[in-house]
Amino acid sequence: MIFLAFNSITLMRYAKPALRFTSLFAGLVLIYLVVLLAYGTWTDFQPKGIKPLEPIRPAATASIQDSVLSVVIWNIGYTGLGEESDFFYQGGAGFLFAGGKMVRPDRPVVAKNLAGVVNLARSTQADFFLFQEVDSCSKRSYFLNHLDSIGQALPGFGTYYAVNYNVNRVAIPIFEPWRAYGKAHSGLATFSKYAPSSAERVQLPGNYAWPNRIFQLDRCAAVFRYPTKNEKELVLVNIHNSAFDKSGKIKAQQMAYLQSFFLEEYEKGNYVLAGGDWNQCPPFFEFDSFMPGNAQGHSQFNIDPAFLPEEWRWVYDPMTPTNRKTDNPYVKGESFITTIDFFLISPNIKVRQVRVINQDFQFSDHQPVWMEVELL
Repeated sequence: MIFLAFNSITLMRYAKPALRFTSLFAGLVLIYLVVLLAYGTWTDFQPKGIKPLEPIRPAATASIQDSVLSVVIWNIGYTGLGEESDFFYQGGAGFLFAGGKMVRPDRPVVAKNLAGVVNLARSTQADFFLFQEVDSCSKRSYFLNHLDSIGQALPGFGTYYAVNYNVNRVAIPIFEPWRAYGKAHSGLATFSKYAPSSAERVQLPGNYAWPNRIFQLDRCAAVFRYPTKNEKELVLVNIHNSAFDKSGKIKAQQMAYLQSFFLEEYEKGNYVLAGGDWNQCPPFFEFDSFMPGNAQGHSQFNIDPAFLPEEWRWVYDPMTPTNRKTDNPYVKGESFITTIDFFLISPNIKVRQVRVINQDFQFSDHQPVWMEVELL
C-alpha cells in the first residue's frame, strides 16, 4: 500500500508539469495556425473580372501578314520539376506534412531546368510561345525572373504576363514551417512575334474552399487579339486550368465560361486558337493510353465531347505524352504519363502540323508542344 501511494504521488508530481507543457504546446500551435490563416486570408490575392495586360517588352512586328502561323505551348513547371524531382503536393496530400518529398528544388536543378527552357525558346521556330507556371519572384525558383531569361532568347518578341499565383507566404506543409513553400509570384507568360491590338487577363470562375484557397492559384486565361489581313481577328488564348480538383467541380465552372467565350468569338467571325495546360485530357483520349492498365492510382478527367460543335478541333500529338506525374522522380517506362497539354482551334483554322517536342521530361513535368496552322 505504501509503495502504491508513493507511486501515485510521484505520478501526480510529474503529471502536472507534463499537462502544463502539453497545454502550452497546444496553445502555441493554435496561435501559430490562427496567425498563419489570418495573415493568409488578409493578404489573399483575389483578382476579379477582366484587366488589361501591358507589354513588358513590345513586339517588333506590328501586325500579322501571313496566314500560316506556328505556336508553342509549355508548362515549364516553374523550372523546379525536372526529371529528378518529386513533389510533396502531388494528389493534394501535402497540406500538413511533406511526407519526405521535395518542397523546393535545389538551386542547381532550377538553373539546369531554366537553361533548358531558354534553349527551347532560342532554338524553336514559332510565332507565339504560350508558357505556364512562369515565375518572376518566387522562393521555389530562388527569385529568378524567368520572363527576363526567356525574353532575352526571343529578341523582337513582345512579352506579356498574367499573374495567377501571388501569395506572400505559402505556408504549406503547415506542420513543417522550416520547409514552407514560401513566397510565390507566378503566371502565364506569352511571347508574341506580333503586337496585339489588345491583351487581357481574364479571371476564370471557381475556387477552392477556405483555407486551401489562400495557398492556391487564382486561375485565369490570357487573351490576345490580332488583326489579320482579311479583317478578322485572331483570338489567341493562353490556358492553365485548375489542378488538384478531385471532384472536377472547379474545372467544370472554368470550362463553361470558356465555352461561352469561344463560341461568342467564333460567331463574330474571328479565328480562335487556345492552348496550354488544360489539366484534363482531350475528348475520347484514354488517359492511360501510354500505360494501359497501369494507372498507378491516377485518374484524369476528359473534356466533354459535346463541349463544342464537332467542327471545332482538339489538336494534339497522340504518339507522345505531355505530362508525367510527380509522385517520384521520373523513370522512363515506370512513371505514369499522359496528355493534358494541347490546342483547341475554331473551324476556320486548318492544322498543318503538330508534334510534342520530346525531352523525356528532363526540364519539366510537362513537355512542349509545337503546332503550325493556316488561317482560312
